[in-house]
Amino acid sequence: MSSSTAAAPFLKSSGRPLFIIQNDSRVPAGLIPEQLARHRLPFRLLRPADGEPLPAVEEAAGVIVLGGVMGAAEEERYPYLREVKRLMGECVAGELPLFGICLGGQLLSQVLGLPVLSGTRGEKGLCRVSLTPEGARDPLFRGIAREFSTFQWHDDSFDLPEGCRLLASSPRCPQQAIRFGAAAYGVQFHPEVTGEIVASWSGEGDGEPGFAADFRRAEEECRAGARILLDNFFRIAALIP
Repeated sequence: MSSSTAAAPFLKSSGRPLFIIQNDSRVPAGLIPEQLARHRLPFRLLRPADGEPLPAVEEAAGVIVLGGVMGAAEEERYPYLREVKRLMGECVAGELPLFGICLGGQLLSQVLGLPVLSGTRGEKGLCRVSLTPEGARDPLFRGIAREFSTFQWHDDSFDLPEGCRLLASSPRCPQQAIRFGAAAYGVQFHPEVTGEIVASWSGEGDGEPGFAADFRRAEEECRAGARILLDNFFRIAALIP
């Protein structure tokens, strides 16, 4: 697949919704629908794990692929991942804006021909991430500080696929954000999480110490950065000016 940065052909038409692919019921879209609603933007939440077929990629303005507890290579146990990868491959080939989050970023790595590293460079909880010089210039991170807070919840990771640009890193996980071609992005962190999601993942009730309490202290900072990041992706998908 070409890593050309030419204008994406899918951006020539408008009015299509953003697709959000939810791979796991335990990993919801969180802040994303809220931010779409702020701009009154159309979207479709797709749940292939429940047997819902994935529409033709030409029907979308862009695609966000969420995370999940499964490994990116577990196609035998989770056969719908094949269809998710197929759709992501079509996004890459057609330069339709694509944003893979955690598992979604790992699936992008596989689509680009690089295996995911199981049980490697895992991170959980709040983590500072640093933009590379190229990341600081990339439209996805416009308006984001060179070092910013993220929430992480992953055991697996990936190396840098051939032809990709490295946009962000953390000390433990060097590939925090990548871009392939004009508009295919993968991030290892979770910009979509809310306090409720973090509490659910960590199994902690309100007010208890641990990941949930740590996140609550940084939630406003994380939310502010997430809104900027999501708006930047909406602009890449030509959904907002």
